Amino acid sequence: MKRALIIGGHGKVALLAAPLLAEKGWSVAGAARNPDHAADIEAAGAEFVEADVERMSPEQLANLVADYDAVVWSAGAGGGSPERTQAVDREAAVQTVEAAMNRGVRRFLMVSYFGASQEHGVPEDNDFHTYAQAKADADDHLRSSPLDWTILGPSMLTEDEPSGKIDVRLDRKDSTLEGGKVSRGNVARVIAETLGDQNTHGLTIEFNDGSSPIAEHPWA
Repeated sequence: MKRALIIGGHGKVALLAAPLLAEKGWSVAGAARNPDHAADIEAAGAEFVEADVERMSPEQLANLVADYDAVVWSAGAGGGSPERTQAVDREAAVQTVEAAMNRGVRRFLMVSYFGASQEHGVPEDNDFHTYAQAKADADDHLRSSPLDWTILGPSMLTEDEPSGKIDVRLDRKDSTLEGGKVSRGNVARVIAETLGDQNTHGLTIEFNDGSSPIAEHPWA
């Protein structure tokens, strides 16, 4: 059985994704820094792994990912200070990509956001700038790696009941689909469907709630 590590394992999307990945045949672990979150992660059907990726050394990160076949990066500073956003969303993400490379973990799935790129256009005096730049840098670092990577770009997250259907943009220059909204449950479903799908290697998949069934792999 293949093993997947979700970094940011106590996030809302991660907790929804864990049981779906288990249904797909994955043995799932969720990494989180707070041991009080162990019960929630285990209730979702995942093994709890205590890990504070913001403060781990490169060697510690390498040891964290070493025993897994796939890494899902679903962590984030969650709107904290610019310094913490830089530390988690950029530095820790980049170092985790390096850790996967160093330990031979080929599969890496990054949860980013719709519109993330170096051309994000967010002014430096805007509170969102640090996050936008951090995600763009982390995404580009993953793209430049030799890993079997996929980057997911969900639009604005909602608590809506998941429809199981999305609209997809594979070309970031395609203006026919703009950012909208997507339920966290649909994001979890996309994670579960793409992690084991070799056809998503090397793809950036941006998506909203829409009309194409996720189970039919509309990115193919």
